[in-house]
Amino acid sequence: MTKPRDIRQTVRLPASPDKLFESYLDPARHAAISGQPVHIAPEPGGEFRAFDGVISGRIVALVPKRLIVQTWRASHWKKDDIDSVLVLAFSGDRAYGQIDLVHVNVADHDFKDYWTPWRKYLGQR
Repeated sequence: MTKPRDIRQTVRLPASPDKLFESYLDPARHAAISGQPVHIAPEPGGEFRAFDGVISGRIVALVPKRLIVQTWRASHWKKDDIDSVLVLAFSGDRAYGQIDLVHVNVADHDFKDYWTPWRKYLGQR
């Protein structure tokens, strides 16, 4: 088993933190941003699937309009890879929202290409 890695990133986007939070949890809005169908049950214990099942997990915790914590697992990960945990913290003002992302236990073999889909999702090609 390889050692998992942790990732931290902060982005500011031209939308309120409330709008960013709601967009992440709303399947239609999330899909419009990512370009892929998303299933997300926006409640603790709710399931999450994205990118045709490539990513799946559960919502561990929600603090309305402020925090989302999810377990994540990619379909191509090795059996002995542990699930990762994604933490999204939302802050900012009406004009610009900030997302502080911490992704813990990212499989080492995914680390190199980790940002490719996120950059696309966040519009930072």
